[in-house]
Amino acid sequence: MASEVNTDFLHNKKLDSIAADILRPVGITQGFVVWMGFLGVSLLGCIYAYYIQFDKGLIVTGLRDYISWGMYIANFVFFVATSLVGMLISSILGLIGFKWVKPIARIAEIIAVAFAAIAGLVIVSDMGRPERLPYVFMYGRIQSPIIWDVTVVTTYMVISALLYFLPLIPDLAISKGRIGHTPKWLQSTYEILSVNWQHTPQQYKILLKAMRILLILIIPTAFAIHTVTSWLFAVTLRPGWDSTIFGPYFLTGAFVAGSAAVVIVMYFVRTNYKLEKYLTHHHFDMMGKLLVLVSIIYLYFNINEYLLPAFKMKTAEAVHIHDLFVGEYAFMFWCVQLLGLIIPIILLLFKVFRKPFSMLVISIFVLVAAWFKRYLIVVPTQDHPFLPKQFVPDAWMVYHPTVIETAITVGTLLLVIIIITILVKLFPVIPIWEMAEEQTGNDESPQD
Repeated sequence: MASEVNTDFLHNKKLDSIAADILRPVGITQGFVVWMGFLGVSLLGCIYAYYIQFDKGLIVTGLRDYISWGMYIANFVFFVATSLVGMLISSILGLIGFKWVKPIARIAEIIAVAFAAIAGLVIVSDMGRPERLPYVFMYGRIQSPIIWDVTVVTTYMVISALLYFLPLIPDLAISKGRIGHTPKWLQSTYEILSVNWQHTPQQYKILLKAMRILLILIIPTAFAIHTVTSWLFAVTLRPGWDSTIFGPYFLTGAFVAGSAAVVIVMYFVRTNYKLEKYLTHHHFDMMGKLLVLVSIIYLYFNINEYLLPAFKMKTAEAVHIHDLFVGEYAFMFWCVQLLGLIIPIILLLFKVFRKPFSMLVISIFVLVAAWFKRYLIVVPTQDHPFLPKQFVPDAWMVYHPTVIETAITVGTLLLVIIIITILVKLFPVIPIWEMAEEQTGNDESPQD
C-alpha cells in the first residue's frame, strides 16, 4: 500500500471514465428486485424451519447424544474459513505490494464481512436454548475455548467491516454527484456515509494510516480466529481430532475456500456489471495461481493429517480411517479430495484453465468440496466414541441431517448471498479512487 495519495487524479478525466463504468450498475434494477424477491421468499421458508426447531427443540434434527455436532457446526467452520480471504487478499498480498489485488480487494472484504457476520447465527442455530446466548458473555470463563472463539470472531468481523468501509468513504464522496439514476434514499445514504469527505491530502494520509494499522491487526486476528476454531476440536480427545497440526491445517483450508469464493463473486460481478476492463483475464490468471499455491499447501497438510494415523493404525484411529478411506464416508471423502483439491491443482497448472469461465467452474467444485470437507471433519469422528454404543435406538447410531437442518443451513447461506448482493449492487464494488490514482501515472488502461 502506498504511503501517500497523489490527489492529482481528482482533476483527471480518467476519474470520470472510471467512476462512470463502476457506478453504472449501482442502484435498484428490475433484475435486482426479482433476485432479492427470490432470496427473500426462500429465506422465509428457512425461517419457518427454524421456528419449528425453536418450538420443538433439537429433536427435529438428526442430532443426538453421540453426534451432537452435525451439519450446523460443519457450516460454522466453513463460514469462518471462507471469511479469512479478506485477510489473505487485502492484508498479506496488499501489504507485500501486489498491485493486481486492488480491483478485487473490496470483493474479498465483502465476502469476509458477509461470512463473518452470519457465522454467529450459525452457532445460534445449533443451540437448543438460544435465549441463553447472553450467558456466554455474562458468565463465560477464559478457560473455555468457546469464549476464545466468540471473542476472535467478533473482533475479526469488526476489523473486516472497518476495512470494507474506510476505503469506501472516498468512493462515496466521488459518487455523490454521479448517481442521479439511483433512488433518493440511496443518494442520502451516500451523503451520510461519506462523512463530509473533502479529498484533502491530510484526509488521505489519515485514511492510509488507519488502513495500514487495520491491515496489520487483522493478520494475527485472522490467524487466531481459525486456530481457535481448530482448537475446539483438537482439545477433545477423539480419533480424527487429536491432532497437533489442526491450526495450520484449518488455516490453509480456509485460504482455499476463500480464494474459490472470491473467484465466483468476481465472475458474476464481471459478467453482470460489464466490468471486464477492471476484472481482467490477468486477475483470474493470478487468482488461479494463488488457488494452486494454497491448494498445494493444503494438500501437504492433508497428507500429514491422514498418512500418519493410517501408518500407525491405532485401534480408534484405524476405525476412523477405515470409515473415511473405504467405509461409510469413502465416496464423500474421495470426491472431496479429488474434485475439490487434486484435480483442480492439476487443471490450474495450465493457463488455459485459468480463464474466467474455467475458473468459475473449478472454484464452484472447490467451494462445494470445502463445505463437505468440514462435514467430514465434524461428523465421522463422533460416529465412533471410545465407549461402545449400547442400549440406544438404531436411529442414534448414524447421523442423518433432517429436512429442518438442511433448510436452516440453506437459510444461513441465503443470508450471506443477500449481504453480498446488497453490498455489490448498492455500493461501488471496485475502488474508484485507487483505480484512478493507479492509472493517473499510467497511460495504458487495464487490458485483458
